[in-house]
Amino acid sequence: MPEGLALPADPRFLWHMSDTITLWRPVGPEELALIRDSGMRAFPPRLPEQPIFYPVTTEDYAVKIARDWNVKASGSGFVTRFEVLRSFLERYDVQEAGGAAHREYWIPAEHLPAFNEAIAGEIEVVREFR
Repeated sequence: MPEGLALPADPRFLWHMSDTITLWRPVGPEELALIRDSGMRAFPPRLPEQPIFYPVTTEDYAVKIARDWNVKASGSGFVTRFEVLRSFLERYDVQEAGGAAHREYWIPAEHLPAFNEAIAGEIEVVREFR
């Protein structure tokens, strides 16, 4: 290691970017409150009528959902960004939800705890709509 460079003390930052995939998740205020309760480390369990957790592959798609759906449903919408271990996501196929611009992973609700464990670092709020 070159002199003067030190490894970060927090091991969450030791993941190499090629080891993770950046995903986004549009959320409403209630889901965001639960994410904050987790220390910005996990998504809350799905409700019984929500059998799939669907993080999306582009910020543009997440913006569309947060702005057009979450705001109408709850008065505000947020776009979160996070890194997930590539090795975890390799077992799931990317799905198209109504067109090539609408790509998402379909994670069964019962796999969400393992998905949360595969998040490298914190979940960040990157956009807000009201």
